[in-house]
Amino acid sequence: MEISFKEFQKLDMRVGKVLKAEQIPGSRNLIRMIVDFGTGKRQAVAGLLQWYKPEDLVGKKYAFLLNLERRRFMGVESQCMILAAEDEQGNVVCLQPEKDIAIGSKIH
Repeated sequence: MEISFKEFQKLDMRVGKVLKAEQIPGSRNLIRMIVDFGTGKRQAVAGLLQWYKPEDLVGKKYAFLLNLERRRFMGVESQCMILAAEDEQGNVVCLQPEKDIAIGSKIH
């Protein structure tokens, strides 16, 4: 399915820095992250524990989608979504900027 460029422009994707990350108690795969976008912080919940230790995410910058409808996972609200790639074998990597860039930088 194709979308128009106008629809694509509605996506608010930005670079955020993970300030804190921890496994959600009682979950097998969920990590709760506090992410700084420069103008404010948001909470993200992602099923990444199979590929990342929470402490390995802290201090790093990743690509996030900010204007996705908020959802709750095990009672914890996710206010943005980290962007990741998955190959045919099920390996997952979170997307990071190639070079250092300011947090809050818009992705387009």
